[in-house]
Amino acid sequence: MPTPEWVLWIAFWLHMLATVVWIGGLAALAILILPLARQSLDENAYATFLGRVHRRLDPIGWISIGLLTATGLVQMSANPNYDGFLAIDNPWASAILIKHILFFLMIGISAYLTWGLTPNLRRAALLRARGKDALDEARLKKQEEQLLYANLALGIFVLVLTAIARVA
Repeated sequence: MPTPEWVLWIAFWLHMLATVVWIGGLAALAILILPLARQSLDENAYATFLGRVHRRLDPIGWISIGLLTATGLVQMSANPNYDGFLAIDNPWASAILIKHILFFLMIGISAYLTWGLTPNLRRAALLRARGKDALDEARLKKQEEQLLYANLALGIFVLVLTAIARVA
């Protein structure tokens, strides 16, 4: 039974909305928010700001990932180029496979940032604020910056692969 057209409309709209929110959030964070905050705020204010930003952006990012997964499955299963799980027999399927590999890599990076690196950065900032030595804080900040840029670059490649799949 084919997917109703109205379901596809909603799936396409939510997919685009979630993409804009997630990739836009990554771009804003990596290119604007964190660099300006590092330049403008003292270390204690930066740590507080970082915590607040992540408390707001992380849930939005994870909701976007959930929406992308659900709506992507709807769109993929309705696409006439889809011949089944791991049936890589046309250019569309190749682009979609690579897109999904990059998407899962982005999820892994996001998970590490959310539950690994960001808590370590907050802990280091709190230690420094209490006058204790915060080992590796500079390394953690650099790693955060690199991972945000990596996720943003992967997101851009995912969009390129989406464009390729659309014309394949």
